[in-house]
Amino acid sequence: MSAGERGLWLDGGAQRDDLATFVERTLRLDESAVIRLRERADGRVVAWVATGFDVLASRVVGGRVRPADLSAGADALARSLPAMDDSGFVETGFAMDSAWRGALPPDSGFVHLDDVPVRAVLDLAQRGVTLAKEHGSAHGPPASLLDQEVVAVSSGDASVGVPMRCVFALTAMGFLPQSPSRADDFSPESVAADEVVRVRVHPSWLRVDARFGTVYRRRGDPALVLR
Repeated sequence: MSAGERGLWLDGGAQRDDLATFVERTLRLDESAVIRLRERADGRVVAWVATGFDVLASRVVGGRVRPADLSAGADALARSLPAMDDSGFVETGFAMDSAWRGALPPDSGFVHLDDVPVRAVLDLAQRGVTLAKEHGSAHGPPASLLDQEVVAVSSGDASVGVPMRCVFALTAMGFLPQSPSRADDFSPESVAADEVVRVRVHPSWLRVDARFGTVYRRRGDPALVLR
């Protein structure tokens, strides 16, 4: 790998498959989506995408990226991931850095509040889908439904409400261990009773960690996610 080379190098087929799943889910939400790739100090890469729910989603994979922070079209990654060579190199296509809007959450400073059973999250997803079908439009679920805080989490003096936006983002990105036979099966019984998501907070961000990825929602003025 030369110093001037641009691209992504993944640590094997399992990492490629993980990122390919992330990319596939991203394209289902937005066929023109941009994915931001950032290298961490621990030798791993975080893939970020701005979902259509004003929520950021991320997935961590083993690898390196040059430059250490770049943005690429999700469609370009979907085409190049299957062609990864023996060195793990993946072509990232045209630079899309100017297309990324908004800041990313910090790497540290989050406080763990509590864990929420995934079965409860899937139950909320089921109800949300039903309500979205009843009250939604061609533009998707109504903002009133997306903004509804459906889980209250607290620890000591700290508390936060998790909006339906985060629930929809978790399920849309496939971050929960949903039924392997049906990716859109939100049946609570499809997961183990002890499976949880972890809720963390930062003064400026809400973070929900699931088995296959993490979602972030800006606290205060959510529109700042896109600024």
